[in-house]
Amino acid sequence: MKKIYIVEDDVQITKTVAAFLRKWGFDIRVAGDFQNVAVDVLQYRPDLVLMDISLPLYNGFYWCSELRKQTEVPIVFLSSADDNMNILMAMNMGADDFIAKPFDLQILVAKIQAILRRSDMLPTTHSLNYNGFILDLEAFEVGFEGQTIALTINESKILGMLFQQPEKLVPKEKIMEKLWESEEFIDVNTLSVNMTRLRKKVAEIGLDQQIYTEKGKGYRLGKGG
Repeated sequence: MKKIYIVEDDVQITKTVAAFLRKWGFDIRVAGDFQNVAVDVLQYRPDLVLMDISLPLYNGFYWCSELRKQTEVPIVFLSSADDNMNILMAMNMGADDFIAKPFDLQILVAKIQAILRRSDMLPTTHSLNYNGFILDLEAFEVGFEGQTIALTINESKILGMLFQQPEKLVPKEKIMEKLWESEEFIDVNTLSVNMTRLRKKVAEIGLDQQIYTEKGKGYRLGKGG
C-alpha cells in the first residue's frame, strides 16, 4: 500500500482529500505538528508528500527545502497561490508538481498515480556511464571518482535522458513531456530553472561542464559532432 503524507492546515480540505485518497487504497498520515514536519515525514517514510505553501510557523517552501536535504520523496504542492513566481519557486526547491486550488479530486489522484508510476519505473534502468560519470537511477545519485551527488527524482530523469543519448540533442519538449507528461504548469522558464539548479548541484563533480545548451532547442551531454 502506497503511503501519502499530507501537510495542510485547512481542516476541511485535509479531511476531504484524506478520505478520497483512502478510497483509492492509499495509506494516509496528516501532519499534526507543524513544527516537526520533516521529522515526522522521515519517520513515516511516505511514497509521496502533498504540501500547501501557507502553513503555520514555516511555509511549504521551507519544509520542501528541509526535506530535500534528507530525502528524495516526491513532493506535490497544493496551493491557491498559483502565480508563476510560486510555481517556479516550488520547482526550484525540488518539488515534482504543483496543483492549483481549487482542484478536482480525480485529477489529483491521476497526478499522484502518474508520479508514483514514474518513481516505480525509474529504478529499472539501473545505472548509466559517460566519460567516468556514473548515474545511478536506483539510488538517485550521480558520481565521479568516488564522489557522489544526491539527486531528486526529476533531476535523475533529466540526466537519465541525457545519459541515454550522449552527445545528441535532447529537445526541451521531450524533457518536459518526460517529467510532467503535460505542459499544464510547465514552460521553458521553469525547465531552465530546473536545469540551472541541476547544473549547480553537479558542478561539485565537474558534470556541469559536460552539459551543453542549444538555445531554443534543448540540451546535450558532451560536445557532440
